Amino acid sequence: MGNSPFFHFLTLGLFAERRKHLGVVALSVVLIFLLSATLFISSSLHATLTQALDSEPDFVVQRVRGDHLLPVPEAWVDEIAEFHGVSRVAPRVWGRYYPKPKEAPFLIVGVDFLEDQSQKALARLIEGIDLRKFLSGEQMLVGSGVARWMDRHFYKKEFSFLTPNGEFLRVRRFGVLPEGSELVADDMVLLPIETARKILGLGEGESTDVTFNVPNGDEWDNIQDKVAALHYDLRIISKRENRAAYARLFDYKGGFFLVLFLIVLVAFVLILYQRSSQVYSQEKRFIGILRALGWSIRDVLRLKLAETLVVVLASFVVGSTLAYYYVFLLDAPLLRQIFLGSSDVASTAPRLVPVLDFSVLTSIFLLYAVSFVAAVLIPVWRIAVTDPKEAML
Repeated sequence: MGNSPFFHFLTLGLFAERRKHLGVVALSVVLIFLLSATLFISSSLHATLTQALDSEPDFVVQRVRGDHLLPVPEAWVDEIAEFHGVSRVAPRVWGRYYPKPKEAPFLIVGVDFLEDQSQKALARLIEGIDLRKFLSGEQMLVGSGVARWMDRHFYKKEFSFLTPNGEFLRVRRFGVLPEGSELVADDMVLLPIETARKILGLGEGESTDVTFNVPNGDEWDNIQDKVAALHYDLRIISKRENRAAYARLFDYKGGFFLVLFLIVLVAFVLILYQRSSQVYSQEKRFIGILRALGWSIRDVLRLKLAETLVVVLASFVVGSTLAYYYVFLLDAPLLRQIFLGSSDVASTAPRLVPVLDFSVLTSIFLLYAVSFVAAVLIPVWRIAVTDPKEAML
């Protein structure tokens, strides 16, 4: 059988059954669009957070009592620094500040701009900032979400923080954190560390937690056990634990949508198989004519396979392209709230960084294509193996 008759009958079959094919393509596009968009969002957020965690310290030490964080005394910093193999020990000052009781809080972060570890962790956020000018008075750098909130409430130049001792501390807005940092810094307020202590009610030398690094990865467990034994109210958290927690969060949400997709896909394939099993008399006659003209069962299956692959490829390309446009160009309205929620200060989710995981796309395609092709070809094979005279009746 030459190529010309094959492609002629392929085109003829697609045109003759165009209404059926367009209906299947439309439904398939919706399924692929929803799953691809969900996995695009999950991959983008996962990659962004992984990049952010790479600049974080290896360990965080907190002081806890019950389920509450307590200020960490300055002596703990010196005790941790005495261990061999520990480097970059630094206190951190941070906490939540509620500008109004029923509104989302700011994330107050105090930074010692003269300390090397703080400079490294916040290098991208403070890039291009004139530190000498910034440190000349009570000033702050705010995330884009905080900036929008302040503009909406007419705090365009400065904001007065109410400290725990009942006094107001007026802080001027120095600038807005750079674009692309919304995921980790949308609700953030960067301040000199002493100013942050005043707002959060911490005493001189006290900090929210202490961070340190262990350059030798083989020593992580050993150092972690030694530090944990220093005080009964000490809790230590590693970067690996944070990374695993974020991975579980996004894997859970992405897996939830994957399960829903599989359920819908199974229902779709069963419906498609049932309809394909009840092949229209016109299509049965078409297959019978091909068999009467000398086409083998293999030739008929090749024709229907090519026809089905055209539908599958068209559905996958259109669905995944629309999902990419929806997620990375339109910022996935509605759907992104499932992953990010709406608790940020300005009720505006950060922009999603384009990330394509081709292994995920390949898995989606194979899962969809194999089930689709099987649902179509099995009924066709049953007709093709019958006598051509019976198929044409």
